[in-house]
Amino acid sequence: MALRCLIVDDNREFLTSAAQLLGSQGVEIVGSASSNAEALRLVGALEPDVALVDIELGDEDGIELSQELAARAPSTRVVLISAYERDDLVDLLSNSPAIGFLPKRALGASAIERLLR
Repeated sequence: MALRCLIVDDNREFLTSAAQLLGSQGVEIVGSASSNAEALRLVGALEPDVALVDIELGDEDGIELSQELAARAPSTRVVLISAYERDDLVDLLSNSPAIGFLPKRALGASAIERLLR
């Protein structure tokens, strides 16, 4: 059974390219969101296995969203993503219930699956 994934990012081009990349690698993209409210609605409706959440969502906060997702949808595991590297985000990541972090340049099905183990 394919991994069911929701992608949350405020950049429409990234949403499209990430969905195409992951879909070509066997991940089932069940939805995409560009805001916290939209992500929370979709997670409740779609119950994905994993939510890829950008740390910077325009005026919103992906860390805060990860906390809300953990509280409202504990069966959906959150992976934070960013154009920044982990070393630049250590303090932020330590305050999140996410199971891991991936730089956007390293995004791929195998990288997500490694975090889920």
